Amino acid sequence: MAAKSIMIQGTGSNVGKSIVAAALCRILAQDGYRVAPFKSQNMSLNSFVTRDGLEMGRAQVVQAEAAGIEPMVEMNPILLKPTGDSKSQVVMMGRPFKNMRAKEYYKDRGIFIETVKEAYCKLSSMFDVIVIEGAGSPAEINIKDRDIVNMRMAEIANAPVLLVTDIDRGGAFAWLAGTMQLLKENEKARVKGVIFNKFRGDIGILEPGYKMLEDIISKPVLGTIPLIEDIEIDDEDSVSLDYVNSNSRINKQATEENNHLDVVIIKLTRISNFTDFDLLSNECSVSLRYVKDKDHLGNPDLIIIPGTKGTISDLYEIKESGLSQSIIESAEKGCTVIGICGGFQMLGYEIRDRFGIESENESIKGLGLIDCITDFEPEKETYQSVARIKAEVLPFKVEEELTGYEIHMGRTTLITDNIKDMKNSGPVNNNVSNFLNITRRSGSMVNINDGFVVSKEEKLIIGTYLHGIFDNDSFRTGLLTFLAKKSGKQFNTDGKTMESAKRKSEAYKRLADVTRKALDMDQVYKIINNGIINN
Repeated sequence: MAAKSIMIQGTGSNVGKSIVAAALCRILAQDGYRVAPFKSQNMSLNSFVTRDGLEMGRAQVVQAEAAGIEPMVEMNPILLKPTGDSKSQVVMMGRPFKNMRAKEYYKDRGIFIETVKEAYCKLSSMFDVIVIEGAGSPAEINIKDRDIVNMRMAEIANAPVLLVTDIDRGGAFAWLAGTMQLLKENEKARVKGVIFNKFRGDIGILEPGYKMLEDIISKPVLGTIPLIEDIEIDDEDSVSLDYVNSNSRINKQATEENNHLDVVIIKLTRISNFTDFDLLSNECSVSLRYVKDKDHLGNPDLIIIPGTKGTISDLYEIKESGLSQSIIESAEKGCTVIGICGGFQMLGYEIRDRFGIESENESIKGLGLIDCITDFEPEKETYQSVARIKAEVLPFKVEEELTGYEIHMGRTTLITDNIKDMKNSGPVNNNVSNFLNITRRSGSMVNINDGFVVSKEEKLIIGTYLHGIFDNDSFRTGLLTFLAKKSGKQFNTDGKTMESAKRKSEAYKRLADVTRKALDMDQVYKIINNGIINN
C-alpha cells in the first residue's frame, strides 16, 4: 500500500522548510507512524554519507534522525553540489553523475524525474507517511516549467501542500498572498494551509491578520511557530552560505566569561560540511568564529581549515588575501591548526591535479605545515568510517574509537613516500606521524592509515579526511582540555557536556514539542489523511 504524504513548501529560501519537515517527522514518529523524509533535489555543499557509502543532502539526514530511522539515499535522490564555475556536480542516487551547467541539467531532466519517481515509490512502499520538502519557492515563474522539486513533485506524489513563510524577515502576509497569486489553479488547490515560522513577540498582535489573510488566499492559517533559538540541530547550507555570512559567529556566553577558548574556522568561499563544527560552537567555554580575512584572525587557540568543494580555488584566495601567511605565522607561534578534508590537503606542500578534476593548473603549492602531497583522482571516495587514533601521536588521550565519514577525491601521502616523484617540493619533517588507523569503511573491515600529525613542543598540526571528528565526545573534550591547559584558560563544561546522540535526541524532542503546541495538529492530520482527491 502506498504511503500517505504531506509536502512542505515555502515562500522562499531559508524560511524554515527543512526544520518544519523535521518537526513533523518527529511528531508523526512519536504518534506511532512509520515516517520518512523526502526531497527530490537538494542544492547543498553540506552532505552526508550513508551506511552503504552513498552521498546525500544533510537536511534529509536530519529529518531521518528526527523520524528515528536510518538515512537512505532514496530520501534525496538528486544532490547538486556547486563547484564555483557556474557548474554543479550532480550526485544521482548517491554517486557522482557528471558536472553540469544549468542548461545541461534542465535538458536532461527527464532522466532525473524518472530517478526521483523510482526513489519515491520505494520509500512509499516502506513507510506509512512521507514528509516531502520543497526547495526555494513554487512561484518562481521563470523556471516553473523545469521544476522537479516543488509542485511537480507534489503532483508525482499526489501530495497536499503546506506553505511556510518566515515572519522574522517582515512582509510575510504579502509573501504568502503573492506566492498564491502566482500559482496555477490546480497548484492552489494542492495548498491546504499556511504556516508562519520564526515568530518572536506577542502572538496577539499577529492573530488579527489571520482572518484577513484567509479571506484573501482562501486557505487556513494552521499556526505560528516561534523562533527557536539554540536548537542544536544541523543546518542545511545554501549556495550563498548565509549561515556564515559575517566574519564571526560567537558563543555569547563564552565571550562574556572572558576566559573562553578562541576557535577560528576559516570561512572558505566554497566551504562544505560546516556542521562538522556545530558541537564545538555549543560548548559553553568556546567562542567559535568564522573568519575570511587576516585582519580578523587575531590570536586564536585553534584554527580549523574546513572542507571545501573547490580546494585549489579556495587555496588561491586565502593566499592572495594574505590569510594563508597569517595561518602559517600563527602555527609557528604555537597555535594548534587542524585541517579537515580539503583543509587537510591545503596543509601540505603541494596539491596536484593532473586529471583536471578542479582546475586547469596541474599543481599549486600548499601551506607547507605538513610534509605531504595530495594528488586529485577521478574517483570520489565516500564511506562511513570507524577509526582509532594512532598511539602516542597526540598530547592528549583519546581512548575510544572515532566515527565519521569520508567524502574526497584526493590521495594524500608523505613526501618521503613520493620522494622519487618530487621536484623540490619542500623539506622532510621527521616529526610527522600518521593520525588515524581506519578499521572499518561502510561496514567492511580495513586497515588504512588516514591523516598526519606534526607534534613537537608547542606545535600541533593535524590533517585528516574524517568529517565529523568533533562529534566524537572523547576527541572533542580531550582537545579542548589540552588547549585550555596550554593557554592557561579553563575549559568549563558547566555541567552541559553530554553525549552528542543524547544532545540531538533532546533537540528533536524540543523541536517537536514547540511545533506540536504551535500548530493545529488535528487539522494537519486531517490534511494528511484526506490527501488530494483528483483536484
